Amino acid sequence: MPMLPSLFFLAMMQGSTPPSLTAPQILDRMVQADNDRVAALAGYSGVRHYRFDNRKSNKHAELTVRMSCGNDGVKTFEVVAESGSGFVRNYILRKMIEAEVESSQNGERKETRIIPENYDFRLVGTEALDGRDSYVLDINPKKPTKFSIRGRIWVDAQDFAIARIQGQPAKNPSFWIRSVQVVQRYGRTDQFWLPALNHSVAQARIFGATEVVIEYSDYKTDVREVQARTRPEEKLHR
Repeated sequence: MPMLPSLFFLAMMQGSTPPSLTAPQILDRMVQADNDRVAALAGYSGVRHYRFDNRKSNKHAELTVRMSCGNDGVKTFEVVAESGSGFVRNYILRKMIEAEVESSQNGERKETRIIPENYDFRLVGTEALDGRDSYVLDINPKKPTKFSIRGRIWVDAQDFAIARIQGQPAKNPSFWIRSVQVVQRYGRTDQFWLPALNHSVAQARIFGATEVVIEYSDYKTDVREVQARTRPEEKLHR
């Protein structure tokens, strides 16, 4: 019997909700935390596995690559395995990689970051995601482009990192595509949050539904020594 109060207390702790914060407070912490992680990350590498499927045209292809990102943000890719449709591999999957390389070389990260400078936000509430509390916000780009997303983000309540993005491109990438739905998941590697899974479904006018899945694994990070900053929660207690 004496154990019951302790068990009840532990159950309450496991079901606790994150601190009540306003959207500006969440965004301030998110931007500072992201800046701190960018300053600490000197570079990283990993493996990606691309999978393409279109049942109507019976097209399937897979591509496995090694990716590395330097401290300047520039990415390089090396194909290590491939199978399936040669057309899809050469004219769709490789084109996706080439576009990402070009974007990294042009330093477009600032323009595509999900921050108040580029997006409007609306706090929806809180939700558990993979066993961790998160804040849920609707996002709408201030200048819609085919690289920006209109939809929703989940911000981890402890690390203030984006853990999930769900939505569609703010600007249709092509007349031949009716709609695109995207889900991007992130996972924690060391103190960094890096892409874990991307699942996209495009509804094309002629070819029907096309599914592209990108799985990320085997991350290795290069950590840069940086001067410690005061965390937002520490400021609140001063």
